Amino acid sequence: MMPGLGGMNPKQMQKIMKQMGIKNEEIPAKKVIFELEGGTTLVIDEPNVTTIEMQGQKTYTVTGEAREEKKGIPEEDIEMVMKQASVDKKKAEAALKKNDGDIAEAILELKGE
Repeated sequence: MMPGLGGMNPKQMQKIMKQMGIKNEEIPAKKVIFELEGGTTLVIDEPNVTTIEMQGQKTYTVTGEAREEKKGIPEEDIEMVMKQASVDKKKAEAALKKNDGDIAEAILELKGE
């Protein structure tokens, strides 16, 4: 039984919701990403996602552990590419962006390998 349902088991709850025209569905999501103002994202890996449809309106509920990510390439990564490939900041940053932040690939590209 689920807490807060007054002793009602989940099957009974599903039956009542169906009678009221409420659809409840689990979504097999692998990751949920919220893009926030200011360039920050919240990422929830392996979330529990449920959708509830009532009167043509869908509501999504997401639960799980969130981690915050800042957009952009870390300064340490840029400096490492600059040093290893002997290039300026602009070239190092461009190579990292082109290679989706992969430091090794950026260095190899800049060294012409």
